[in-house]
Amino acid sequence: MLFNVFISDLDDGIKCTLMKFTDDTKLSGEVDTSEGRATLQEDLDRLEEWANKNLLKFNKDNCKVLHLGVLVDSKLNMSEQCATAEKKKANRMLGCINKGITSRDKVIIPLYSALVRPHLQYCVQFWSPLYKKDVDRLERVQRKTTRMLKGLGSLPYEEWLRELFFSALRKESLRETSSPCSST
Repeated sequence: MLFNVFISDLDDGIKCTLMKFTDDTKLSGEVDTSEGRATLQEDLDRLEEWANKNLLKFNKDNCKVLHLGVLVDSKLNMSEQCATAEKKKANRMLGCINKGITSRDKVIIPLYSALVRPHLQYCVQFWSPLYKKDVDRLERVQRKTTRMLKGLGSLPYEEWLRELFFSALRKESLRETSSPCSST
């Protein structure tokens, strides 16, 4: 908690998206225009000033430019991103888990969390599914996961989520997009 208090002013004046973690800070923004590049550079300069003022150092060797691929159609609709995440990535990984793991009770949740859910949440800060049909498509994968567990078959989906300490992707995407997120 003390650490959170210490870094609470890290994002003061930052215009790009900033995510603060215990051992990492991520700043992200679009740099496809000269204004975008200038804004990102100003924010990087602000972060460096903050670090110097607080006698901290950023490990510049760990700094990377990361290009993220998000599928968008001509109407700036993200439905294709949702379909790809569901069909080509998350469902395939879930199928591998289903076929390859015989004793699922203790390992399905960590496997789902590590191997499937990241595909459903990839870049959610940038493409947050807006349409109910897209969120439902993504949550179908989570429903399949909960059905793979013994003893939960008679419970409604929302109770499965509570029982497994999962959150509905719909709520998760709203929380992700409403909170300030960052990348370095």
